[in-house]
Amino acid sequence: MKIKKGDKVQVLSGKDRGKEGVVMFAFPEKDTVIVEGVNLVKKHQRPQGEGKPGGIIDKDMPMHVSNVAALSPKDGKPTRIGYKVLEDGTKVRVCKRTGAEF
Repeated sequence: MKIKKGDKVQVLSGKDRGKEGVVMFAFPEKDTVIVEGVNLVKKHQRPQGEGKPGGIIDKDMPMHVSNVAALSPKDGKPTRIGYKVLEDGTKVRVCKRTGAEF
């Protein structure tokens, strides 16, 4: 999975198509990501002791990684991610459109 925690992404499909956000969590074993402020659902929450009252809360739900595209650090447009090995042997992620490093 080429999208990681902290990447700025744009949603490509679904009810939130076109929205942008930052990846809060990535689950490579399930190929899903949780993007901040995207794919929100209403959830009924029971009271959790004295500190947290119950009620209806908004919760970010995971979405499949194929439904998001990373935004290029150079121009902020959606792009695909590739890998490049530098001369010193380190492997870095690069933008397929512009060639910029992530």
